[in-house]
Amino acid sequence: MAIQPGKAKRVEAPVSQRKPSIARAEIIDKATRARFEAELDGALKRRPASEVKLAGALRAVASLSPALRGSLVDATQVMVRRGSFTREIYGACLRTLAEADDRHVPTLLKTALAADDAGGNATLSAASFCKDPSLTAPLAKLAASRQSHLAFGAETARVCRRESNGAHLSSIAPMIKESHRIALCVELFVPLARSAPVPVHVGPALAVLRGAERHLGRWLVLADVAAKAGDTGPFEEATAKSQLGPSSARAAWSLVAWALSDTRASVAPVPVAVTPPSTRPTVELVARLSDRPSADRDTTFLFRMARARAASCKPMLEGLAKTTPLMDEVAVRAASYLARDHGRSDMKEALVDCAQNAKRDELRAFAVAALWDAGGPSGPAGAVGAGDASLREKARDLSDDLVISRCISSVAWGALVRAAHAGAMGKNERSDPSFVVAAETPFRWVQWGWLE
Repeated sequence: MAIQPGKAKRVEAPVSQRKPSIARAEIIDKATRARFEAELDGALKRRPASEVKLAGALRAVASLSPALRGSLVDATQVMVRRGSFTREIYGACLRTLAEADDRHVPTLLKTALAADDAGGNATLSAASFCKDPSLTAPLAKLAASRQSHLAFGAETARVCRRESNGAHLSSIAPMIKESHRIALCVELFVPLARSAPVPVHVGPALAVLRGAERHLGRWLVLADVAAKAGDTGPFEEATAKSQLGPSSARAAWSLVAWALSDTRASVAPVPVAVTPPSTRPTVELVARLSDRPSADRDTTFLFRMARARAASCKPMLEGLAKTTPLMDEVAVRAASYLARDHGRSDMKEALVDCAQNAKRDELRAFAVAALWDAGGPSGPAGAVGAGDASLREKARDLSDDLVISRCISSVAWGALVRAAHAGAMGKNERSDPSFVVAAETPFRWVQWGWLE
């Protein structure tokens, strides 16, 4: 029996040899990870004025890096212990870990949910993505809270976790005040709108919220979640309203109906082709269809149409990018789509110029990401042809300067371009050449600091 310890060591040796396979999953280089970790450590010691920029950059990049997510775990543990639930970086770290199904999330959530405000909407949002059974009791307790917005958030998480049939959620919905409804829409339902479908039991409660919602963009967010869950009511309502009332209202509702049909097609068991909309967008119309306040003049919906290669959005894209050199992020995005889908070679030159010579570091970095996207498969709606590999090679070369920039947003775009070029973004880039680096979600996180 004396030789048993030696045998045990020989049995464990092959296991240690398999460990490097974890390292091969790491696509973000060591120097870039070290930069993010140093920025995160500094933010915990002293809250920076640009915390939202760091939070957005981490939100976009950490999903690609298991090692970086380990640092996010440590930082989140510190913030939970301090009760720093209102910090942007707390929400960014916890949401990222929950969406990655990190094993530390249940423990973090249980502690945060026990706080007076249940850790805020960011915590409740993260709980919606965590399936661990240890959260059943704390969420059920919160769902019985006298504070209707906390009860609604907790019950939404329970529905997403398939622990509730939605009846209690529907009973709470009429008690939600406007300010809480806006916060829940932005912080809870925007993430659910881009996630996997949730159970259809959420539909009746969302119908109540939509009935009280006057902002069409927020109405669309609630409708997107319901449509993805299998509720046909929002699409039918939008289709009916697109045929009634004044022409301006009909135009807006026709775009809403198209967006919902596209959402339904995205989760259909059998692929369904959706015809791009023919309605021509305007600045006012696009602003109304954004989940952001109309005063922001957010162009999210325009680029939703551009991704679908809708020919009707070309005039507005041309209007946004008509002045060269390109002066802002919206113009850069418009130029990228014009170059890729509408054969505008002059826009390729404008993107290269902006990526090399823009005065603002953040704009130059974003132009590099847009330049990489412009090199993807091109063509009008349905007629997709080969892309321009030289643009992607140019963007990859320029990204080396970005990852050593003083601006953390630039570091993020550089890391994302390099990861896409290496084939790590979403699907493998070699099999999915149409992948877009400067997609809506990372753009909102990195460039605007919208951290939902």
